[in-house]
Amino acid sequence: MDSSAVLSGRNVRDINLVVVTKTWSPDIISVVIENGISQLGENRIQEAAPKIEQLNSKYKNIIWHMIGHLQSNKAGQAVEKFNCIQSVDSVKIARRISNAAKEKKKTIDVLLEINISEEMSKFGLSTSEIIPAAEEIMILPYLNLLGLMTIGPLTPDKQKIRSSFKKMKGHFDDLVNRFPGTINVLSMGMSDDYEIAIEEGSTMVRLGRAIFGYRER
Repeated sequence: MDSSAVLSGRNVRDINLVVVTKTWSPDIISVVIENGISQLGENRIQEAAPKIEQLNSKYKNIIWHMIGHLQSNKAGQAVEKFNCIQSVDSVKIARRISNAAKEKKKTIDVLLEINISEEMSKFGLSTSEIIPAAEEIMILPYLNLLGLMTIGPLTPDKQKIRSSFKKMKGHFDDLVNRFPGTINVLSMGMSDDYEIAIEEGSTMVRLGRAIFGYRER
């Protein structure tokens, strides 16, 4: 992360690391927490819930990120367990999250998930929907819209990956200009492409395999 930041004239301290802990046990996750990691990401509520409960009872100030697709009927559980939901892919789900947060009297951070590569297999808003969706979500109570999240294209073509991330950074900058002082998170970059993402302006990377190696299952 540091070398990629240097290449782009950035300070690595300006880039947050979310360690993706899906499939890993609390004992293994404890190792990264005890080595200074405070932001953790999970994909599925059912798997995450017992781990969150166990680890929160042992460690303070852990920030949990929901990074997987969120079904509408799971909004309440997500609000209860997580601090940030990165996978808001529609205004509809944002409203569900807002209503659930109101019931629980909890303000929650959210990111808009963008399908920057326009792949049919991926969830996310199209780039043309970013501003209209942000305008609606900005006024929903109990939500803090902090920025955008994306998953890079599934390809070995590094130039294609870089092009997608560069495009994403442009849309992020447009959103920052539209809502100055409130938008500050561009979550892009995973184990296979985080160096490129950092070079293209990511402020948050989500790394699992790069930290733990291959998954247990």
